[in-house]
Amino acid sequence: MSAPLTQRGEPCGPMLQTLWDYVSEHQGVLLSPYLPTFCAFLTHVTCCVPFLVLDLLAGVSRRVRAWRITAGEPPLFAWFKCLWKIAVQYLTVVLPATALLQMARSPAQFPERSPSSWQLFVDVVACFLLFDALFFFWHRCMHRVTWLYRNIHQQHHQHQEPFALQAQDASSPELLSLLLLAQLSACLVNCHPLSEALFHILNTWLAVEDHCGYDLPWALHRLLPFLGGAPHHHIHHRLHNVNFAPYFTHWDHLFGTYSGE
Repeated sequence: MSAPLTQRGEPCGPMLQTLWDYVSEHQGVLLSPYLPTFCAFLTHVTCCVPFLVLDLLAGVSRRVRAWRITAGEPPLFAWFKCLWKIAVQYLTVVLPATALLQMARSPAQFPERSPSSWQLFVDVVACFLLFDALFFFWHRCMHRVTWLYRNIHQQHHQHQEPFALQAQDASSPELLSLLLLAQLSACLVNCHPLSEALFHILNTWLAVEDHCGYDLPWALHRLLPFLGGAPHHHIHHRLHNVNFAPYFTHWDHLFGTYSGE
């Protein structure tokens, strides 16, 4: 008996199809207009937990302190203050906005087949490349246009010492714009819902890692040389006029805004 095919005529991976069958059984819950906000907030906080542990260990471990990009470390109250601000923004701004967006774009039903492993990979990479480009130009505009910087982006640059939770510590308009850019990237790629979910999870992790304040030996930018990682983004937070791309470095190289120091 031949393997089931995806919507594009490719063979489905058995593990992916089993996962997708389980997900499809709960599509009534998954199509809730409130679920994306809850999942986005929970994913962000969960991704930050390992770096909170590192910040706590930095006070007693010389090795952990050696991984920090700067000598200082954020006080614990900065974490809780930041968490409260983000929670309020998600509840009052992100939740109604994403609920309206979800109701506007929800399909009648999920596709029957999962993506193939190759389709999943291509979808996620395409989403990241598109999001990286959109973010680069929007981020550069927010720094070059004084009104945009003062009224939208300046809040994100308020912290002297970087820490993971800071990745989403931004003004409400900026936070909404970044969430919409991620949604737009997935829509333009027209990827499978499973690919889109994986993209959003990995996107959150990379954003958190960018702001974590640690140059870890196992960080993704050490494994993939075309990624900038936390050191690349830390230079942006220090100098403000370089390294505008969130993840990859090619746009900064092309526009002469790359700094490696």
